[in-house]
Amino acid sequence: MDDGPQLRFARTGDGVTVAYQVFGSGPVLVWMPSLSNIVAQWRIPAMRAAYQALARHLTVVLYDGRGTGSSQRRVDLGDLGVDAHLRDLTAVLDDAGIARASLLGYYHATATALAFAARQPQRVRRLVLFGGAPRMREAMLPAQTRALLSLIDQDWDLFADAAAAAWLGWDMSPSNRWTAEAFRTATTAPVAQAWFAAAQDIDVTAELSRVRAPALVLHRQSPQQIPAGVARRLAAALSDARLVELPGDTPTLFLQDPDTDVRLVAEFVTGGPIRHPAPGPLTAREREVLALLPGGDSNAQLAARLGIAVHTVERHLASIYRKIGARGRADAVTYALRHVTDFRHPR
Repeated sequence: MDDGPQLRFARTGDGVTVAYQVFGSGPVLVWMPSLSNIVAQWRIPAMRAAYQALARHLTVVLYDGRGTGSSQRRVDLGDLGVDAHLRDLTAVLDDAGIARASLLGYYHATATALAFAARQPQRVRRLVLFGGAPRMREAMLPAQTRALLSLIDQDWDLFADAAAAAWLGWDMSPSNRWTAEAFRTATTAPVAQAWFAAAQDIDVTAELSRVRAPALVLHRQSPQQIPAGVARRLAAALSDARLVELPGDTPTLFLQDPDTDVRLVAEFVTGGPIRHPAPGPLTAREREVLALLPGGDSNAQLAARLGIAVHTVERHLASIYRKIGARGRADAVTYALRHVTDFRHPR
């Protein structure tokens, strides 16, 4: 099984050894970690394909943060806040001889990428941000996330399986087994607990005004994990940011529509234009929801009539609005009255 490029090792200012990989050619993109195991991640077919696709356009840098993967596992569990993560990133850039790079802040690493761009603007070309927030507590509020985090100290193996399947949406993919294994081997339960406990207190909101690097904020519809409002607020708070809300409901990159995701990231990092993905046609369920809207039902009533959860109705509505260009429910009702011929009237 392919474990990826040879590991290199950097030393942080506080003496922690950090493992990293460099591959590809072109402008540098540093894919920053949350709980990671870069060696195991190469064994996930979808991730390996994403790495290889990005490497055709970019020089990609991957690394394991302190306490995870192939990096030093024995670390100060009381020092896992944003400053510690910044020391890891700085060490990797310095050891690799990279003076300036674009950063992919993914989930937990979003706040770290923003802080680095604010504090060392001369070293950051561009930012790609997905799945996180400057105030990390906001990204960890959804009930599903809290439920998953509660599993860490109860059953580490169960957490790994559940996170792979439900949190990152890999349950429909043959990559699920390898993704669970990557989670399971990324670190230990005590380190994971300390990581997420520290994340609750990470807040770099006050530093956003100093971020000057152009940013691409990506969001994929999945309100039960990361609400779209989190990404919208982040994009609005940055001086030069573009928000792209991706179609689909799998809350990760490079899985549901990998070609589009790779193209968006690669073109942005290389300085190309942002071409928003064309919305697809309404699904059968979305057409059903749209046909019900003129009846005036609330989301809860729609959910009861269709036999689905309220958050599923909300997800369908968000997708409908995006696809038909509606600004909200009133626009969608108007659209339905003009285009729908098979209305479902209230019982």
